[in-house]
Amino acid sequence: MGRGDAGRATLVALAILMGTALAAEGQRRPAGTVGFGLIGADPVGELGAYFDIGGGGQFTGSVALDPSGLVRLRGDFGFIIYGYERQHLCWDAPVGCRIGLELNTTNSILFGGLGPEVVFAEGPVEPYVNASLGFSYFATTSSLRGELDWEDFASTTNYDDIVLAWRAGAGMRVKLGGSRKPVYLDLGVERHQNGIAHFLTEGDIVDHPDGSITLLPNRSEANLVLFRIGVSVGIPR
Repeated sequence: MGRGDAGRATLVALAILMGTALAAEGQRRPAGTVGFGLIGADPVGELGAYFDIGGGGQFTGSVALDPSGLVRLRGDFGFIIYGYERQHLCWDAPVGCRIGLELNTTNSILFGGLGPEVVFAEGPVEPYVNASLGFSYFATTSSLRGELDWEDFASTTNYDDIVLAWRAGAGMRVKLGGSRKPVYLDLGVERHQNGIAHFLTEGDIVDHPDGSITLLPNRSEANLVLFRIGVSVGIPR
């Protein structure tokens, strides 16, 4: 074998080795991710006049749309609690205050959406951007339980509104460990564009002595900036 033949054989061997390594690396890359994070919500614009901050949780999931795993379809579902009221009550006579009751009223936002996610690089740190189209559901609910009970025995939705919403965000996943099922610390920020919504805040339900109530709903732009810290796990191929 001549020097030229040996060189070509070496190049072919290197190409085969590189191809095998890339194929193995592709197999190790996750097909997507699932995760959960704690969120803080900062109202922006007009909504900031109605409450200061909210908190809750968010579930996320993504599935790779291309062999590289850098372009994904992402879905999310979450909740934000931005107001809470608790009242201590008594039963009617003859029980009276021998058994205490708790009337809890919660102002919340449920949201969900579906859209693309683009990962800029895979490795110890994965920066990404995402966008989605979905919904935001504003609801105020009241529930009744005994003072020492964990479960409600009566509840009602006092007021609600659902709006079409879109979101855009960015973040990074920092790899904590694992290869086939990598675990990431997920940090992100999202802009929630909810448009105009109708909703209640703390104090917008007025109780009257005869047991009737008056609702004082608000109409406003309802946009938010959401901050997330959570954990996500890679889905093996």
